Amino acid sequence: MLRLARSAVSRPFPMLGPRFLSASAALPADKPFDKILVANRGEIACRVFKTAKRLGVKTVAVYSEADASAMHVRHADEAYCIGPAASADSYLKMERIIDVAKATGAQAIHPGYGFLSENAAFVEMVEGAGIAFIGPDGGPMNDMGDKINSKKIAMDAGCFVIPGYEGEVRDEEHAVELVESEGIGYPVMIKASAGGGGKGMRVAYVQCPSMGWSLLPSMSLYV
Repeated sequence: MLRLARSAVSRPFPMLGPRFLSASAALPADKPFDKILVANRGEIACRVFKTAKRLGVKTVAVYSEADASAMHVRHADEAYCIGPAASADSYLKMERIIDVAKATGAQAIHPGYGFLSENAAFVEMVEGAGIAFIGPDGGPMNDMGDKINSKKIAMDAGCFVIPGYEGEVRDEEHAVELVESEGIGYPVMIKASAGGGGKGMRVAYVQCPSMGWSLLPSMSLYV
């Protein structure tokens, strides 16, 4: 059982003034939710809170121990601590976030960007808990999360894509072979199909023994 620790900070930052919290827009009669939880922090969470307040929707923030005084905590109607400073122990704790949503009566979760926003497993868990996920379904996330698959989808739709091999590269010898047989040529970029946090890519300007292979994540690759 998660023990919720509500933030004692409730007032907005004075420097933002009343305009940030204004409700100038007309409240829609058919608003889909009365309360939402934003599973993020910082500027993106504040932007969601601003819009929610304008629409008359109550908001719930989650925060790590290090973010107890953060701006997004001050702008939510409710705020709850979900763990230590490390994101892996707080903002990426899916069960903990869902527990807060249930305990506070939030009808939907907005992921913001980064963190869990492209995690299909999180979408499935949220919807399985009877809570709406504000974002795409898990299917499209899986389709576009794999770069090899998403490239095929783009090609089938008639979109222009950067020339390269359309399948998975087995190893570095295979990559060297493909550069020649597929007419790709150098320089060539080797990239992790599932991403890699921005670090999952290397550029080879000429053929070399490793082509930076050992520095790439242990996952499927493409060129």
